[in-house]
Amino acid sequence: MKLKRNRILYSAFTISLLMMMTGCVSRDSSGNPTGFIWNIFGRPMSYFIDYFANNARLGYGFAIIIVTIIVRTLILPLGLYQAWKASYQSEKMNYLKPVFDPINERMKNASTQEEKMAAQTELMAARKEMGLDLLGGMGCLPLLIQMPFFSAMYFAAQYTKGVSTSTFMGIDLGHRSMIMTIIIVALYFIQSLLSMYGVPEEQRAQMKSMMFMMPIMMFFMSLNLPSGVALYWFVGGFFSIIQQLITMFILKPKLRQKIEEEFAKNPPKTYSGQKSRKDVTQVTPNPTIQASKATGKKNRNAGKQRKRK
Repeated sequence: MKLKRNRILYSAFTISLLMMMTGCVSRDSSGNPTGFIWNIFGRPMSYFIDYFANNARLGYGFAIIIVTIIVRTLILPLGLYQAWKASYQSEKMNYLKPVFDPINERMKNASTQEEKMAAQTELMAARKEMGLDLLGGMGCLPLLIQMPFFSAMYFAAQYTKGVSTSTFMGIDLGHRSMIMTIIIVALYFIQSLLSMYGVPEEQRAQMKSMMFMMPIMMFFMSLNLPSGVALYWFVGGFFSIIQQLITMFILKPKLRQKIEEEFAKNPPKTYSGQKSRKDVTQVTPNPTIQASKATGKKNRNAGKQRKRK
C-alpha cells in the first residue's frame, strides 16, 4: 500500500512540475514565445526542428521525430539510472518479504494502538537497517535533470513557426487529432502493462489503478493540444517502452543476482524471534503444502498408535 502511495505522489509531482514549467512560457505582443524556459531550452530545439524541416527538406513532422529521438537518446541513461534505483529497492523488498511478513502480520493483527506502533517502529528500523528507501528509490534528481529537455521539446513542437501550418501523413500538426490521441494512449497503456510484468501478485493488485493513470492523463493532454506536440509524445511513448523492456530483461535480472550475492555474504538479521529469510523460505515455502503435510503426518502417527494398541 505504501508503494502504491509513493508511486501516486511521484506521478503527481511529475505532472505538477511539467505544468509549472509549461506556465513559464508566454507570448509577447507579436505572438512569439518568450520567457526563461523558452530562451534557454526551447529556442535551441526550435532551431534544430527548423534545420531538419527546411535545410534538410524533411518537413516539420519528420523534423520533430528526429529531434525527439536525439533528445530522448541523450537522456535515456538518466531514465535507466532512475529505473535502476527504483528496481533495486523493489527487488530487495521482494527478497526480504519473508523477513518482514511476521512484522506486518503483527501490525495487522495488533489489538492495541501501542502494539501497532511498536510493530511499525520495528518495521521502520528493519527497513533502515536493510538499506531500504521509504520512497522506493524514486529519487527526484534524475527527473529534475530530464524535465528541462522534456519541456524544451514540448515548447519547440508547439511554438516553432511552420509547425502549425504543416501536415504529416495527412495529419494537420496545428490541430488536435483523435487518431494521434488513440495511438498515444495505446502506446502508454502498453508501457503500463509491461511495468506489471514480473511484479508479485499482491503488489500487482495494488498497482492496477496506476496502470490506467498515465494513459488517461495522456488522453486528455493529447486531446487538447496540437498534433505537433502529440507527435513528440508519440515518439516518447516508444522510448518509454524501450526503457521498460531494458529494465525488465536486463536491469532486474542483474539486480536480483546482485541482491542474492549481497545477502549471501551478509545474511539479513532476524526480528522478534523469527528465522532468517533463508530459514523462513525453507520452512514455509507454501502454507497450503505445509498444512497438507502436517495433516498427513498426524494421520500416519494416529495409524501407528492404533496398531500398537
